[in-house]
Amino acid sequence: MAGRICIHSHCYQPDRTDPRTGAVDEQPSAAPFHDWNERITAECYAPNARVGNYARTSFNFGPTLLAWLEREAPETYAQVPAADRAGRARFGGHGPAIAQAWGHSILPLDSARDRRTQVRWGVKDFRHRFGRDPEGMWLPETAADTPTLEALAEAGIRFTIVAPHQVLAGPGAYRCPLPSGREIALIAYDGAIANELAFQDLLADADRFADRLLAAPGELLSVATDGETYGHHHRGGGQTLADCLDRLEARGARLTVPAEELALHPPTRETGIVERSSWSCVHGVERWRRACGCCTGMHPDRQQDWRGPLRAGVDWLRDVLATVYEERLAPLIADPWALRDDYIEAILNPAALDRLLARHARRPLDDQGRALAAGMLKMQYWCLLSFVSCGWFFDDISEPATVQVMRSAGQAIMLCRELAGLELEAGFTDILYNARSNIPELGTGADIYRKVVG
Repeated sequence: MAGRICIHSHCYQPDRTDPRTGAVDEQPSAAPFHDWNERITAECYAPNARVGNYARTSFNFGPTLLAWLEREAPETYAQVPAADRAGRARFGGHGPAIAQAWGHSILPLDSARDRRTQVRWGVKDFRHRFGRDPEGMWLPETAADTPTLEALAEAGIRFTIVAPHQVLAGPGAYRCPLPSGREIALIAYDGAIANELAFQDLLADADRFADRLLAAPGELLSVATDGETYGHHHRGGGQTLADCLDRLEARGARLTVPAEELALHPPTRETGIVERSSWSCVHGVERWRRACGCCTGMHPDRQQDWRGPLRAGVDWLRDVLATVYEERLAPLIADPWALRDDYIEAILNPAALDRLLARHARRPLDDQGRALAAGMLKMQYWCLLSFVSCGWFFDDISEPATVQVMRSAGQAIMLCRELAGLELEAGFTDILYNARSNIPELGTGADIYRKVVG
């Protein structure tokens, strides 16, 4: 019988903002709501916050989702850090919230420089919103390898959550020594129960849910799913979770969170990470760079050969923009990449931009220098957003999430043109020309790009 139970919810939505307008387009498929952020908030995040689930379980909210909630659903937004504060009182000073790598890119496929920025932005975003340093960090799609774990440990992260097939030992809590001499804890969740929650009917009944958790062997049971499981994927799932938590405590189980668990019961077993593995691709991280066969199942007749050219296109653009960024800012900024790592401060508080630039400048910047530096940072911002994992997850290059990748890339291309006088669109679309849609009338990725970016 499980004595200690940790349930984790990964809550995330991508940035759906049109870079040209600064607004989220209406999404008819989300009707009767304006867009999917509104619909999922109404069905999931708001109800779970109201019944107190986030204060009693482990959770993370992606930074792009928190930014949208802060702007568009402030009442629900305020309940998220409040839940962390309440949870700290429950869990011995350890908050239930953990951070997330900022832009939900697949970190093992990122450049080392981008991986560092994604982790550091995630840490600073968390600190800004929750008023404390994060003890853990959620890896997008739980995608991990040794360099990714090193980036977490270097940033002061103590643990991350992984699928059981990503470790060399199975479900449980482990020490993972790293080549640098650092180490990080890996919490491997119970895959069978997670599958029953996410894809079967375990959430149909609170008593059966509680019985299933209590029957699990071992002293610690960890379960992790998308947070949207509780209310969006399964109607009423938030209330079922709340009722289940009541039943668990009434029957003597102890609810816990990873940081408390590691403090009270430091893991003694060691394990390594399965390199370039994730929770949603049996081929590792191939889903985000080639037609590996993993798909949503909604369109089994569709090919995903478009994934390779899309990845090649954004990788090419990233590398070109990195050279432009470094060359243009090196005369003005002592370390342009350190400046980018700190740019999250100005994203969270635009009034901090001048102070940020002054701190990193080789000498006081004139208006032209400030404008160039600010524009180059914005170019890098949109470039980082073009790697959001959702862009490769679905079944066609015309899907909204993939179109958003093109919009972000297009905005970075436009800023490069304006700031550096370089035209990169032709090179980018030449690569996307090889990405053919499953819908013949839509043509290729280049055709879709021209239609949505203009």
